[in-house]
This record gives sequence, C-alpha cells and structure tokens, in this order.
Amino acid sequence: MSRSIRVFSLFFIIIFVLAACNLPSNAPATEEPNAVFTAAALTVQAMSTQSTGATPFATPTLPPPFATNTAVTFPTLALPTSTVVVPPTASCDVAQFVRDVSIPDGSVFAPNATFTKTWRLKNAGTCTWSGYSLVFDSGDSMSGTSPASIGTVSPGQEVDLSVNLTAPTTNGSYRGYWRIRNASGVLIPVLGGTQGKSFFVDIRVAVSSSGYDLHTRATDATWVGSAAGVTTVFGGPDTDTNGFAMYRNNQKLEDGTSPAKVLEIHPQWVDNGVMTGLYPAYTVVSGEHFKAKIGFLAKADGSCGAGNAKFQLNYKEAGVIKPLGEWTETCDGSLKSVDVDLTSIAGKNVQFALAVLANGPADQDWAVWVNPEIRIP
Repeated sequence: MSRSIRVFSLFFIIIFVLAACNLPSNAPATEEPNAVFTAAALTVQAMSTQSTGATPFATPTLPPPFATNTAVTFPTLALPTSTVVVPPTASCDVAQFVRDVSIPDGSVFAPNATFTKTWRLKNAGTCTWSGYSLVFDSGDSMSGTSPASIGTVSPGQEVDLSVNLTAPTTNGSYRGYWRIRNASGVLIPVLGGTQGKSFFVDIRVAVSSSGYDLHTRATDATWVGSAAGVTTVFGGPDTDTNGFAMYRNNQKLEDGTSPAKVLEIHPQWVDNGVMTGLYPAYTVVSGEHFKAKIGFLAKADGSCGAGNAKFQLNYKEAGVIKPLGEWTETCDGSLKSVDVDLTSIAGKNVQFALAVLANGPADQDWAVWVNPEIRIP
C-alpha cells in the first residue's frame, strides 16, 4: 500500500473512532463546532510530514496563461494625447475683410454709370489706424479716387470703406483690387482677402442694343453723286450715269459667294466719281462696332472686272462730315472684312455715311458692302 493511501486511511479511522465514542467535550459551549475536525486535520498533516522521505502535496501546475513560467502579454492601450494650441503672435497692422456692404460681385451697370462701392473691414491688429488710407492696387480702377483717407479705427473696431467709381464704356466684366496703406506707406495684410492682401469690386457692363442695319436702312438714306445738288433715288437703275445704290442680294461676288445682304454703291461714271449715302441720325451705344465685308460683284462668267475703288465710312455731326475708316480695294477674287470700334463716338447722335470713290475711271466699279451694320460684337 502506498504512503498516501495509508495516511488517508489513518485519517478516516480517527474520525470514525471519535464519532463512535461520542464522548462529551470539555470545550466551552461557545467553541467552534468544527474544531474537532480542524484538530484532526492538523494531526494528519503533522503525521504526514514526519514520515520518512515524505513530501507535502505538490502545487498543481496551472495551465497557460496562468502558469508561473509563462509570460502573459496584455494589449497596449493608446492613451489620448492632448494638443497644445499656441496662440499666434499678435500683429500691429492687420485688417480683416468682413463683407461687401454694397455692389455684390457681378452687379450689372450701363456704360459710364456711376456707383459707390462699400466694403466692411475690421482692425484685427493691435495698433490704432491713424493716418491710414484706402488705395487702388491693381486691375480696373474705374476712375476711383486713390488714396482716400480712412480716419481713426481702434483695434477690434469695424469700419465701412467706400469709393466712388464709374463703369467702363465697353461691355464686359471688370474687377479692381484695393488695399489699406498705413501712415508709413506700408500696405497691410487682409485676413480673408484675396491672397491675404486685398479686397475687390467686381462688376459687369452690359447694354441692350438692337444695332443699326445699314443694309436694311439703305432705303432711308439720302444718296448723292459727284454732281452738286443732284440726288439719286435708291434702287437704280444700274445704267444711271450719275451713279446709283441698290440691293444685289444673293448675286455672285468676286469670291464666288452669294450672300443674302448685298448693297451695291456705284460711283458716278466719271474719273474719280463719288456716290454717298447719308443715313438717318443714330445714337451710338457704348461697345458698338461697324462691321461689313467689302469687294466687288463678279462678271457674268464669275471672273473679276476692273474694279478699283475707295470705300469710306464717315459720320456727320453738327453739319460736319468726319472720317471713321477708308479702305482701297481692287477686284482680286476675295472680300475684305472691316471692323471699326465706335468707342470714340459712343453716346453721340450722328448720321453715318457710306461712300464709294472711283480710284481713277469708274468703269466696272461694282462696289459692294456685304451685311453692313453697327452692333455690339
């Protein structure tokens, strides 16, 4: 029998004997009832340790991860990190764009219209604005006064800055950039501004113009040849030796085309003869141009004749004829495009005049204006 079995057998014999004797206990009534069993257990433990070669009960080996010789790895917890915000160093001269008070970007104006642009800005620096000014920087100045005094503005204070402007005379989009200059002549930065330095006014110039069709209105013009005081009725015939003006719509021209709107003006049949058509008065709108193609009718076989003439665009103002353009053409198989900017007479009430002058003999000067008109490109 093994030593362990003998020890346990002895333990149970002692328990059995004590229970069988049922002897009265000398312990006080309040003593722990389990003291007998505790004493017995201690006795057994002492006996087992006094036995030759006896060893106490071995400590059981715990399975992983609780084994004493096993390293337990726990996940690493990421602790939140705090961000330290370092306030920017305060600057003396800094402006901050707040908003447009007037004239939103893209506002539409008629040519030469006057208006007042106002911006709201804030003194975002630490220095008081005293002796500062509003100055034009780049782009379209639109006749704005620069510099313009701002007045005194304390740090943190908002101020409205205004400038009186005039819209350009030509249709299109325009933008002007403005800045603030300090008393030392230094341009200060602008938070929220364009590239951090400027603010701007942005407008569009547009006009409604139906134009002036010199082809259609040719019947209303007064046609005069070289002979003093002799007028010619529009429409021909083309055999009139005093010269003539008439429609040649859809007829073949020297370049082989047959445009829908062709006005022929033939000078008087003399050397250096002339024919001029003076149109009813018209007020020129800003941005308008005179546009047309000029050349000659083709001969019946489609070839060029001997045309050689001067084409003129003139206007009459206050009884005086003034030139706008002149082009000398010969029949060479192509038409010439002409484009005259009328900005110089925008807003004026004038009478336009189309003229053809024979450059020498007038034979075969079948001069034509293709779709002559005044319009905004």
